[in-house]
Amino acid sequence: MGKTGNISGSGLFIEVAARLHRATSVMIKVKLPKEVTKVPLELLCQGRVVRWNQVGAVQGLGAVIDEYELRPVKLAGSADRPASKATS
Repeated sequence: MGKTGNISGSGLFIEVAARLHRATSVMIKVKLPKEVTKVPLELLCQGRVVRWNQVGAVQGLGAVIDEYELRPVKLAGSADRPASKATS
């Protein structure tokens, strides 16, 4: 579990306690804010760690996104819906 610091089209920074080494593969799921997306969406990313940072009490990792998928957040009782998929 962590807190997303920032997201771009090619990567993201996440505040996390665990220190992972460069090139470690990561699978990241981010619940996107409904205020921005208008519908409940989550971003699933497959990527790899490219850096580790610690500034004061804030520490975390930077990861490049190799593949991602945007999909609706399933609500209780909702039917399966197709997801948008893209690679970068």
